Amino acid sequence: MSALLAPRRPSVIALPAPVAEPVKVCFMIDRLSRAGTESQLLALVRELDRTRVQPSLVLLDGEDDLSRALEPADCPVIRLGVRKLLSVSATRAAARLRSFWREQRPDVLQTYFLDAAYFGAPLAKACGIKRVVRVQNNLGYWLTGKHRVLGRCVRPFVDAMLTNTDAGKQALVERERHRGDRVVVLENGVDTARFNRFMFPDTSKPRVRVGCVANLRPVKNIDGLMRAAKSALERFPRLTFDVAGDGEQRPELERLHAELGLGDRFKLRGSVTDVAGFLRTVDVAVLPSHSEGMSNALLEYMSAGRAVIATDVGANAQVLRHGKDGLIVPAGDSEALVGALGQMLENPMRAAAFGSSARRRVEAEYSRDAMCRRFEAFYRTITSN
Repeated sequence: MSALLAPRRPSVIALPAPVAEPVKVCFMIDRLSRAGTESQLLALVRELDRTRVQPSLVLLDGEDDLSRALEPADCPVIRLGVRKLLSVSATRAAARLRSFWREQRPDVLQTYFLDAAYFGAPLAKACGIKRVVRVQNNLGYWLTGKHRVLGRCVRPFVDAMLTNTDAGKQALVERERHRGDRVVVLENGVDTARFNRFMFPDTSKPRVRVGCVANLRPVKNIDGLMRAAKSALERFPRLTFDVAGDGEQRPELERLHAELGLGDRFKLRGSVTDVAGFLRTVDVAVLPSHSEGMSNALLEYMSAGRAVIATDVGANAQVLRHGKDGLIVPAGDSEALVGALGQMLENPMRAAAFGSSARRRVEAEYSRDAMCRRFEAFYRTITSN
């Protein structure tokens, strides 16, 4: 008879269930930075319930000052100093990593980015680690043929692929031929407490500030935002634009800025460590990307209660419901972006309502706590099979 259907025995006192041992998870990445994937990893490591999951961290390189400064204090960390996988230093690093794993005895290895997967997954299996998990949160738009071949070579050592969107899972199954039952979607989360007591946007002001948080890379389409800004400023002179972020495209964008004659109406602020403080000064937040997985910037915009405009890529339209939490526009369509800005200016009450709805949605669905609980349940499941 099923235990669920067995007759109850009132005279028997139920004893507390034994407490399960925490799952030991080793995270592996090349280095730490303030970029999206690295920030999500650090948040996960810091906020996991240590009675459920005990983390450790392997950095393939990690010797630079920023990476060292970001290392979590309450988690064992090893830096391997590997910059090239085919090198003598990588061979020595493999021996050091074996010793680290013998000491930590992880149940799961979770890798981020290509080199960590190539280096870590086969070695983990050779060392007897029970489960290897590989994270791929982008849609693979930048993968070369070489990396697709290497990905297939490392696949036999990987037990599960993690991604943060349904679109990401679809790409892994259809483009890269992963088995659907081995691809798991675990959404990102945002620290909503950083955005407490934010006032909702007021697009009726004499000066309305449009903000964007993005690394300066072609996929983020900041050049497209500049061209849209040129047109928007002619129609809506109340606007100003500020971009928080830096990257390899900065010289090219500075030249375009001069060509378009944007002056001080469009500013490239560079890296901003206090994103919450930056967003506090923004009325409309824009995500103009050509491609995204699940955007951390979008979650931050919504948590801050901004009036948000985002392109229809990745999970953007799933997270930000068009016409309810903000506005979704086609990727690469400057006129649609300018039109959406016009809607935010023409109806300040609606813009504020977007911000309020977006904040409620993030608190309910995409908080950092909810993210950690999803990962903890996943680790328990994958190690029990």
